[in-house]
Parts: sequence; structure tokens; C-alpha cells
Amino acid sequence: MSTYPAGSLSRVLEDLGSTLLDLVHGDALAAREIGGVGIHDPYDEQHYPAQAIVLGVGVHGTEDIAGLLRSLQGKKATALVVRAPVEDADALEPVVTETGVALLALTRGASWAQLAAMLRTLLSEEDVGDAGAHTLGGVPSGDLFALANAIATLLDAPVTIEDRRSRVLAFSGRQDEADSSRVETILARQVPERYLRIHEEDGVFRELYLSDGLVHVPAAKTEDADALPRVAVAVRAGDEFLGSVWAAVRRPLTPEREEAFLESAKLVALHMLRFRAGADAENRLRAGLVTTVLEGGAGAVEALGRLDLVDEPTLVMAMGLVPDHDEDRAHIAAERQRLAGALAVHLTAVQPRSAVALLGDTIYALLPVSGDTAHARERAAHVASNFLQRTGERIGAVIGIGSVAQEPAALPRSRTNADRALRVLLSGRSSQRVAPISEVYVDALMLEMRDLAIANRDELSGPLALLSAYDAQHNAHLVETLRAWLDAFGDVIAASASVYVHPNTFRYRLRRVAEVGRIDLQDPSARFAAMVQLRLITIADRSSAE
Repeated sequence: MSTYPAGSLSRVLEDLGSTLLDLVHGDALAAREIGGVGIHDPYDEQHYPAQAIVLGVGVHGTEDIAGLLRSLQGKKATALVVRAPVEDADALEPVVTETGVALLALTRGASWAQLAAMLRTLLSEEDVGDAGAHTLGGVPSGDLFALANAIATLLDAPVTIEDRRSRVLAFSGRQDEADSSRVETILARQVPERYLRIHEEDGVFRELYLSDGLVHVPAAKTEDADALPRVAVAVRAGDEFLGSVWAAVRRPLTPEREEAFLESAKLVALHMLRFRAGADAENRLRAGLVTTVLEGGAGAVEALGRLDLVDEPTLVMAMGLVPDHDEDRAHIAAERQRLAGALAVHLTAVQPRSAVALLGDTIYALLPVSGDTAHARERAAHVASNFLQRTGERIGAVIGIGSVAQEPAALPRSRTNADRALRVLLSGRSSQRVAPISEVYVDALMLEMRDLAIANRDELSGPLALLSAYDAQHNAHLVETLRAWLDAFGDVIAASASVYVHPNTFRYRLRRVAEVGRIDLQDPSARFAAMVQLRLITIADRSSAE
């Protein structure tokens, strides 16, 4: 078990060092306690948590690193992380000594987003309730990293604690003593797909799910020359399978260590339940704060303060999933939860003080912005588009972006506009996956006009009613003709081509439109009224089809 506090730099290096982080220069023991994680953005004004560990994404070269270290000194940061290898590292030692900001290097191949997530996991272990004041089996409650190190000591082998989907929740030190596949697993925080297939084919997971004992797994049947055998044990709470613990062993475990491994699984279950309860409580708290902000009222300013978003222009994003009738509700709900977590990690890398919460069927994000309104909208759309590109097209997610709120009282309006933009995207009236309300404002208005028409039980009237009735009786395509003509701005050649008829036939039908519908096509007001009704018909048709 670690003797270092969860929020200390020494503890971070103990849990993540050798595999992910190396201390280049600085005294970990003398460093201030870490107060949070910050992402360096050279194009935006920086606001870091007190005593932050700052991730210097894209910062290279002695001059740039030295300049950032001196800048962080004024912001009272604890440490700076840059990508390894650090060129001319010796030249930076005097700067580290001068500033008191420790310099760390992130190993090649590791993901900045994963590092940010792991750091927040470590630093938030004592944030919910008073979990830090309690222990389970001599390990701080919910501290899975400390527990992994304790089990590794008992077994004299590096271990990982994984959830039911083989995602790494925590890992012990000494991972450099394992094989290349274990290092790959730690870097990705997920067991590689090729190993999952091998375990699936060999019945390892089936045995793990059914057995209460240890599962011995020979070295994976891959081309990895350094592959080591594994010993795994299931983690259960009653009948619920929570995950598993895996040890990479160079020699068989003794009977005493096998017994200790089995007993440790029971302790892991308690910690995983505590960890899950703490995460659930934190998520509920954050969702409550975001809800309070979006609803406005007296508590909004206080909630913004707790989210560290006071006195700053902010806009609301609303993300939803395009309905897929082939998927069950449980799968869709799990997908929303996963997307909410992924969006939180993505936005944190861009703007550390953003906040994300899943409210009902919609994932909302509060994103602090800077610059003029147009620039803020453009940046938000760029951030949202990058996120959806990473999630892939398989997931039918779309994001609506609200208006910029210069003050807390305007945030409910920003949420309303984000909801309006999202509704347009979900309705299929736009092929975009991301849209600010300014780009789909007219479509949003049309949807709201349709709602009003339905609420008032309105029916087609005027020329459109006459044309629709005539078409139903004679199959004359007059409504289609009028729509094509209006869409083509009166260009008969283009309009006729769009409905695949000869221009002369189209002209004849257009004359019949004027006669049957009793509409003056030269009158701008008549044309506008017809265009509005045609838009509403299209919306109604799509809604009924859904």
C-alpha cells in the first residue's frame, strides 16, 4: 500500500511512473500537493486549478518548455508534463530549480486524453464524501491503484484491475517487468482486441465468468516473444460480475499466494462497489449543478461558482442520438452514458472548466468561450466536430450549439437554442452532425410552427388545400409542380428537370396550378404563403413516417 497521499506528485509517479510518466527534473517529495489537472492551450487564456499538474500538449523544444515553466511559476503550478523524449533535458534543470515546477515526460505512444482521465481518477479519490477517512482491508476506500499495488506485493507480480469489458480501472507498479502486451494494455487502458479474441476462442472468459477459483492462462498464442502466462480471478458482488484481476507471472504462484489472490478478489469487490458509488455520487452532484445552471434562478450563480464558471461567457451544447429502432433501450441508455463520459474527457482537454451532464435523453455541456460571438460559435462547432469524428459515424450522435451567454441569466436561453438546433438535426432536416442555432434557425422556426399548427388542429387551407384535393382525385402532381417551381426560383428548365418531365409539360402543369389553386404566382405574398405551407407539409410527412 502506498504511503504517499493521493494528491501528491510522489503518489502520481508511484502509480503511473515507469509505464506512463518519468520525472525529468524536480523534487517529487518537496512538490506542492496537486490541486487539479490543466491543459495548456497557447491560443486561449489559461485558467488552471490551484497547484495544477499541467499537460503541455504540443509543447516541444528547450525554449518553449522553459518559457512555459516560467509562466506556470506565476500560476503556482506543481508540475508540467511534456511528450518524451525531452531534447537537451539538462539545459532545463536550472529552470526547474528556479521555478519550483517539476518537469515530467509522457512516454511515447501514450494518449494525452487517457493520461488526463487517469490523473483525475487519482486526484478525485477523496473528493466524494469522506471516503479518504475510511479504509477497507487497510487500503483507503475506493483507491483501486493502492489496492493493485498491495495485491502486486502479495503476489510478487504486476497486476491490473479490469472491468467487465476488459477496460483497465487501475494497475500496480512494476509493469515494466511484464510483457509488451501488458504495456500496450496499460497505455490504451483496454486489453488489445487480438488478445480478447484469443481468450474468447480458448474459453478463458467463459471459465472466468463461471469459476470461483483462479483461472490459469498460458502465454498468449501470438508472435510476441516475451509473452508471459497470466493468472486471473473474477471479482463479484453476489451474483453480479464486476470485473477481474489479472497477474502476469513468470513462475507459478505458491499455494499461499494463490489463496491470497482469491481473498484479495473479495476485497477488490468492496472497493469497486465503493468506487462506483463514489463516481455515481459525483456524477449526480455534477448533473445537479448543471441542471441548476441551465434552469436559471437564484441558485444558478452559486452552481456556476461550484463549477468554476462564474463571470465568463459560456455556451451550451446539446448532444443526442439519432433514433435507431433496431436498438433496445438499455443499449441506447448505456451508449448515452458512454458518450457523456467521452465528451467530458474531450472537452476537458480543450477547456478544463467545462462541465458535462446527462439529463434525460440529452447530454448537455457548458463550454466557456472567449472572443467575439462569431468566433466563439465557430470554435465550439470545431470542438464538437472533432469529438464526433473521433467517435465515428457508427454512433448516430449529433450536437446542437446554443447562443453565447454573456451572463448567467442568459444560460437558459442558450440551452433552449441548443435544444432547438439539436431537434433540427434529429429531425433529419439537415445533413450536418453539428450545427449552431444560427445556421438552422429557420428550420427550427418551421418545426415550432408545425407544433403550433398541430396544437391548434389546423388543416391545409387556401391554394394548397385545393391543389392537394385535386391531386388526390386526379393524380395530377400539381403540389409537386408548385414545390419544384418555387425551389427553382421560377426557373422552368431547372424545375422540370428536378421532377423528370419535359419543360412544356411542366409549363402546362404550372398553368393548372394557377387555375386549380386560384393562386397568383406573380404575387410575392402568395408565393411566400405557399412556401411556408409546403415546408410544413414536408415536416409533417417526415414526422408521420417516423
